[in-house]
Amino acid sequence: MTIKRHGVGEAKGNGQKALPFAKATEADGWLYVSGQTPMRDGEVVGNGIVEQSRIAIENMLKIVEDAGYSASDIMRIGVWLDDARDFWSFNGVFQEYFGDHPPARACVQSSMVVDCKVEVDCIAFRKA
Repeated sequence: MTIKRHGVGEAKGNGQKALPFAKATEADGWLYVSGQTPMRDGEVVGNGIVEQSRIAIENMLKIVEDAGYSASDIMRIGVWLDDARDFWSFNGVFQEYFGDHPPARACVQSSMVVDCKVEVDCIAFRKA
């Protein structure tokens, strides 16, 4: 089995420092996408949970699509929310993207980096 690593050295964190992990790894039809936050150019952006959720999901979907997969190939999504009270607002955004092909999902509350309200990762599969 060969493991392909997508986006090594491309992800940038605060201060434009390269992050020490792949954006995604792929093997035998499986794609594992690293956690995505509402970041652009190494900075957390967005003012509320709805906007940050859209940005984080779009960041994740871009990696999925760049690897040749689609949203309908996503089997599972992990969600971390800084504030559990944002659960229903996040669900509304989630449904906009995955209402027609909902994957399995886990959602937990977890302390986030400064100003970050949400992080998402996923596992996708397509027959190799």
